[in-house]
Amino acid sequence: MNLDEIRELTPTELSSRKKELRQEIFHLRLQQQAGQLEKPHLLRTLRREIARLETVLSTKTGASKAS
Repeated sequence: MNLDEIRELTPTELSSRKKELRQEIFHLRLQQQAGQLEKPHLLRTLRREIARLETVLSTKTGASKAS
């Protein structure tokens, strides 16, 4: 997901997407511990996407509180 797509999501959609990504990271870490992870770069990519989601989410919630 690029930043424009993330900004279009509602706060509830952002939270649910963040939860899905955290689950995916959990499963990738399990694969990594078992030595079965084929694409280790996915961990970094997902962490960065979560950071983007959290940034947009905090911006949206901060804007709604200020209003």
